Amino acid sequence: MKEIKLTDSEKALMEILWEKKKIFMKEILDTYPEPKPAATTVATLLKRMQNKDLIGYTLYGNSREYYPKVEKGEYFKKEMTSMIDRFFNSSVTQFASFFTSNTKLSQKQLKELRDIIDQQIKE
Repeated sequence: MKEIKLTDSEKALMEILWEKKKIFMKEILDTYPEPKPAATTVATLLKRMQNKDLIGYTLYGNSREYYPKVEKGEYFKKEMTSMIDRFFNSSVTQFASFFTSNTKLSQKQLKELRDIIDQQIKE
């Protein structure tokens, strides 16, 4: 899969699509928190995301039911890989060191993280 680049506005819209799975424009607008974007703004985002092949739609008369073509987990994996490549020279070890040193993880959370890693090593 090619690299996916989403703007903050596109990410917000994708979150709605990932949550709802299939949704019409009116429902999209109703889902946004206040202040809601203009319908034209959402239509522009939808068109741009179709051009990026991130979403598709099914036509029912004059209405379009939109759906995501990229899974959230797949997107998140690509984003994490890209971030590690850019900021940590593709070194997961550097990322893990930074993450554990610069976040306020409790001892319990660190142990849980170690357990996850240990489980992956056993598999």
